[in-house]
Amino acid sequence: MFVDQVKINVKAGDGGDGMVAFRREKYVPNGGPAGGDGGKGGSIILKVDEGLHTLMDFRYHRHFKAKSGGKGMIKGMYGRGAENLYVFVPEGTTVMDSETGEVLGDLLHNGDELVVARGGRGGRGNIHFASPRNPAPEIAENGEPGIERVLKLELKVLADVGLVGFPSVGKSTLLAAVTSARPKIAEYHFTTLVPNLGMVRLEDGRDFVMADLPGLIEGASQGVGLGIQFLRHVERTRVILHVIDMSGTDGRNPYTDFLKISQELLSYDSTLLERPQIIVASKMDLTDAQENLKEFKKEMENDHTLKEAPEIIEISSITHVGLKELLLKTASLLDKTPAFPTLAEREQQEDKVAEYVYQGSDEEPFTITREPDATWVLSGEKLEKLFKMTNLDHDESVMRFARQLRGMGVDDALRQKGAKPGDLVRINKFTFEFIE
Repeated sequence: MFVDQVKINVKAGDGGDGMVAFRREKYVPNGGPAGGDGGKGGSIILKVDEGLHTLMDFRYHRHFKAKSGGKGMIKGMYGRGAENLYVFVPEGTTVMDSETGEVLGDLLHNGDELVVARGGRGGRGNIHFASPRNPAPEIAENGEPGIERVLKLELKVLADVGLVGFPSVGKSTLLAAVTSARPKIAEYHFTTLVPNLGMVRLEDGRDFVMADLPGLIEGASQGVGLGIQFLRHVERTRVILHVIDMSGTDGRNPYTDFLKISQELLSYDSTLLERPQIIVASKMDLTDAQENLKEFKKEMENDHTLKEAPEIIEISSITHVGLKELLLKTASLLDKTPAFPTLAEREQQEDKVAEYVYQGSDEEPFTITREPDATWVLSGEKLEKLFKMTNLDHDESVMRFARQLRGMGVDDALRQKGAKPGDLVRINKFTFEFIE
């Protein structure tokens, strides 16, 4: 089974908690604080394995969690750092944040790596909080929480040349005729349900990868049929071979087929039609094919909406007529055609530009809401992170957290909202009284 889109959950390891400890040794009268830092949590890293060809494994294993760092120890000793967790993916995998839609990266080559969730840093032990005013602090940080997110993985075939066209126009037969690939070929529509790849090798030493992309239908760009699941794989191709059945055996008009498929490509991604394209007039060994081709060329000449009409090459995959010319022309186009950015990559670049333009509009560090039972609720990424890194077992740590909240402006904001001494305030599951 070819699986080309999945969602997975990843959770990096939390940092280890810092320790509150004091040095008590014989002949060391003023030992002082000696609590060590926690170890770093393990990160989750996606890595390309050229032996994988689908995302099938992720259908049965969707949750990945790295180990947390070790806790700090006495005598200033650090906790052990956790090892990173590597998750292997096939070449051509695009990684996106499922919630925000942000493209995190493209993994194209064997060995490529992408850190998708960073492990939390270890919390500081009380050795870091000693000062002349407080030479024996009972303050230590908890480890920083590891990043947790839902990822969307998309596999887009890594092919130089893509065969597009309606079902049963001869794409699979063409691929089988020019490569060693053996796709399923039958006399019914939608025989091909997954992309098939084959390597084309020319006598002059040039070679390229050709993909037989499953048959498109009208409305595919809006999700009709398997729709976008098919169109996605056209994005990485540099040259498009538009295969059209000139025999007319299905009762369809070749020119109408050309317009409909072109419209689907345009609707999905307007830049697809900017790529070099060759019209492959297939099944030219059948009756009426030559007559239909003449009519097709006339209609193309009368179509003034086309900026530049693609070249038409006649072939028969059964008799191998025209195949050599087609492959040579295709290789020549590839020689002068660079790689194109995918739709997701362009959207990511646009988002970065927008982020740069509006970088001054920082989000509020916290928000305040009130529940029906009159409890004030504090939330916000920065505030909640500080809370999770506070060791509530020691009064000094709690007082330090209170000072941090005051420094962030939480106290003033609560007063402005109408909070009074004695009101209950909650952060996550921790509830305390608001005191002036």
